[in-house]
Amino acid sequence: MFNYTFHWNQALRALPQMLDGAVVTLQVAVLSMVIGVACAIALTVFRLSGSRILGGIATTWVEVARNTPALFQIYMAHFGLGNFGIHLSPYTALLVGIAFNNAGYLAENFRGALKAIPDTQARAGRSLGMTSLQAFRLIVLPQMLRVAFLPATNQMVWAILMTSLGVTVGMNTDLAGITQELNARSFRTFEFFALAAVIYYLIAKAVTLAARAFAWRMFRY
Repeated sequence: MFNYTFHWNQALRALPQMLDGAVVTLQVAVLSMVIGVACAIALTVFRLSGSRILGGIATTWVEVARNTPALFQIYMAHFGLGNFGIHLSPYTALLVGIAFNNAGYLAENFRGALKAIPDTQARAGRSLGMTSLQAFRLIVLPQMLRVAFLPATNQMVWAILMTSLGVTVGMNTDLAGITQELNARSFRTFEFFALAAVIYYLIAKAVTLAARAFAWRMFRY
């Protein structure tokens, strides 16, 4: 028979602490996206370079990132690299794992965006005396980012949610880690995790709405 007594006061009293964790969560997600975008652009250039070695590196990265669990990638950053004498803190391991995952998915988004851009754009740049790299950087890249912007927003939301995996490697300063510690001290699992879920939801919705507003503002024409 259902006889659970809710104690929301405990969860609400811990709200400021959970919001501090939400700031760390957002920080990790944003940094992982910045690193992921930079790596994804590099992977896209590798694919366009015509080099079998660089193309192979890019393909391997994308295949591993997209076809293995994100938890596995975070574990490898934290525990796997430790076997080679590279010891990363839980924060850094989480950041590296999510950034690796982001780069793989974003590289595929960028590849699809490139297909939407006519080849004549790059040729027009070359006809003006630009090198291939200049034409890509000044003409193709801005258009590619414009096409891929909204799909990349979904990856940002996914990055926010992936930060919750940090508890598996000892991350205790983000929203999930703080919620887990509060739950361990009070055993009010439903209240704390329900409140954390609401915070995650609000962050994700805020990011989505902000991205749509930015896209409408910047890409109207």
